Amino acid sequence: MQFHSVKIELPADANIVLGQSHFIKTAEDLYEIVVTAVPGVRFGLAFSEASGPCLIRTEGNRRELIDLSVKYIQAIGAGHTFCLLLEGAFPINVLTQVKNCPEVCAIFCATANPVEVVVAETEQGRGIMGVIDGFSPRGVETTEDRSQRREFLRKIGYKL
Repeated sequence: MQFHSVKIELPADANIVLGQSHFIKTAEDLYEIVVTAVPGVRFGLAFSEASGPCLIRTEGNRRELIDLSVKYIQAIGAGHTFCLLLEGAFPINVLTQVKNCPEVCAIFCATANPVEVVVAETEQGRGIMGVIDGFSPRGVETTEDRSQRREFLRKIGYKL
């Protein structure tokens, strides 16, 4: 068995939801979930089959995000994985609905941070072992940091 690290650096203003699913129906179901949850969202989705023709299936409404999600799924190379890239929405806007999708087995991350995907490779194929989301902690928030956090959440409309 070999391990690999696949780096994913997102475009500015983009977020990723990286997960595992089990059925070809995933691509269309996730498309419907995203457009229903956030009207006007721009997104791209790539889903890799793990049987049959083993194709990368795509959906979305922004070609650049579709192409980028395909690039990430190709680099990861694991079956039954999906990469959903969002612009104009945060993962929090779609995550509950995505997790409730009958085909979705797991979510590895939902973030705007740089991501490293830890992949194991065997003779059979590749699988995601986990992700490194962002960076390690640098300290504990101060009173000023807490105020800035609370102010930010109100600025973007997530708190009153």
